[in-house]
Amino acid sequence: MQVILKAPKISEKSMKQAATGLYTFLVDKKARKPEIIIAVKKAFGVDVLGIKTINFKSEEKYQRSRKGTFIMPGYKKAMIQVKNGQKIALFETAVEEKEPEVKAETKEKKSLLKGTKVKIERAGSGQSEDQKIGRSEKKEDK
Repeated sequence: MQVILKAPKISEKSMKQAATGLYTFLVDKKARKPEIIIAVKKAFGVDVLGIKTINFKSEEKYQRSRKGTFIMPGYKKAMIQVKNGQKIALFETAVEEKEPEVKAETKEKKSLLKGTKVKIERAGSGQSEDQKIGRSEKKEDK
């Protein structure tokens, strides 16, 4: 039996398209659209609405440092549209939790040498000036 789906194509563009339900795979050069649809249904259990295939020819590239040429192999890419609400787990990204930003306070002081200015940075506690003032007012009320 022939392997039809070789690998998912992971790039910045394909990840943006995956958010809309369009997934990109590298497939066998001899695979036809109906074969690719059946392979995706079996592998991931999703309903395929549409498919686009693109053939890329092999290219001869030059490498100046080695004074020679080499051949980049050709491949076939399939872009698969999946039914709304269905997802393929290979293209899911982990959601990172954002940490509170720490604001650095900078002050300028004159140096002893010929009046040059020196910047002094202090890492803040991540609170804005309003929050610091609000806390001091609460202490005064008590």
